[in-house]
Amino acid sequence: METEETTDINQQNAKEDDRSELVQAINGLWNKFFANPINRKIFRIVIDCLIIAAVTVFSFSWIVFIVPGLQESGRTRKAKYENIAEVLKDQGYKKLIGQMTRDSKNLMRKFTSYTSGQSYLIINTIDNKFLLYQNKKLVREGSCSTGSYTRLTSSEGSRHWIFKTPKGRFWIQQKITSPLWVRPDWSFVEEGLPIPPPNDESRFEYGVLGDYAMSLGDGYLIHGTIYKRLLGMPVTHGCVRLNDEDLESIYHTMNIGSKVYIF
Repeated sequence: METEETTDINQQNAKEDDRSELVQAINGLWNKFFANPINRKIFRIVIDCLIIAAVTVFSFSWIVFIVPGLQESGRTRKAKYENIAEVLKDQGYKKLIGQMTRDSKNLMRKFTSYTSGQSYLIINTIDNKFLLYQNKKLVREGSCSTGSYTRLTSSEGSRHWIFKTPKGRFWIQQKITSPLWVRPDWSFVEEGLPIPPPNDESRFEYGVLGDYAMSLGDGYLIHGTIYKRLLGMPVTHGCVRLNDEDLESIYHTMNIGSKVYIF
């Protein structure tokens, strides 16, 4: 005696057999149709007619609807003036040109003030690069080191230092040969040493700043370094470090009052 489950399976198998027979019948008819060369030719003609009809409908729509719309749009946006002479007489145009001329002159004056005929130095603290200009021409470029932006706190926690190179427009305030480094308090804190009195001999060191130094004010210098392998990296306590050759060239090119731009 067949169970209900067996009956369902038989019915499902019967349906699948019917589908298979239907697919085979359709494939047979399709193959018989295309086996006849005349039928294949008729099929290609029908396809070509459909393509031609689609192209015809698109072309008709373009001519009847789109082209007139574009023409109408062009008419609605007709130029206010017919020739350049009318434009030049317009008061609004004259006002605009006058303002643009004044702005251009102001920008040129500002540019000239920043790039005078004197030498000037640009310090890029992002890439740690410098550009030296003289008579508005680039005469030297290279790597430097600028502030590390690290924070130092004294052991008792009462004093803090952030070692960053200031940004903005500066000028050379002093030129020094064989500079002497007067060690500030943070240099002793950094090494875990007690801070000596202001005029203690341990504060004075020769040779660590190179052969030349140029002061930007507030204790910031452009100077040499004994850590040349670190050039191109942000590792200083705020000053700008250069290698010996670049430092000498910049020192002899820059004058007291020469501008230094740091960004």
